[in-house]
Amino acid sequence: MFNFGFDRRTIIIILVIVLGFWLISAGTSGILNLLITIPGVLIALTFHEFAHAYAADKLGDETPRLQGRLNLNPLSHIDPIGFVFLIVAGFGWGKPVQIDPRNFNGKYSISKAEAIVSAAGPIMNFILAFVFLIIYYILFKVTNVLSALSVAWQSIIYQLLLTIISINVGLGVFNLIPLPPLDGSKILMHFLPYKGKEWFYNNQQIFYIVFLIIWITGLAGTILTPIFSAVLSGMEWIVYNIFKLLSLI
Repeated sequence: MFNFGFDRRTIIIILVIVLGFWLISAGTSGILNLLITIPGVLIALTFHEFAHAYAADKLGDETPRLQGRLNLNPLSHIDPIGFVFLIVAGFGWGKPVQIDPRNFNGKYSISKAEAIVSAAGPIMNFILAFVFLIIYYILFKVTNVLSALSVAWQSIIYQLLLTIISINVGLGVFNLIPLPPLDGSKILMHFLPYKGKEWFYNNQQIFYIVFLIIWITGLAGTILTPIFSAVLSGMEWIVYNIFKLLSLI
């Protein structure tokens, strides 16, 4: 997804060092937060990339299947750099799923098929967030199934579920930014008129620079935080009213 000008192993070593300093500065609480964050990151990235692969496969392109991406093994989908970034910086990426549009079955236009494949990842993240939000309500709002556990374990499970929910909402929203190399750019391309698509395609490098600027300067967080909060609040409202309708809360 990202084309760095440095040797990949060098970047990984640098990121591991950064992660090490981050853990040292954070102390014991940082290590605990890391242990709670890792499952959420693995789940979010793995299902996100699997969704891309599954959508492409269903549309007739077997490229992801042939490359071993049509599974839920995290090792097939995790990009070490994106993984560390998601832990340290709060946003990152998985190993991009390669597709060949020429293999699509023709049920949809190539543009629409590419948009469907691109949208599959963020949609999967939103579905996961919704599912884990339901699990959270069942465990902490409806039943006393965790009452036998100590307060410490209840707190860990509580934080784990909230982290999984937050990471999935964040990854879904982040990837819908309509700038290359994110999924939102391919979704946007489908809805642009022909001349708009041509202009967008010919000026992708400019949009890459814009993306890097808003990423490095922290503008991405400023822009996305209200959207993240709105999406999460909307999900919570839906789940709350579902349980209220069922007279469970």
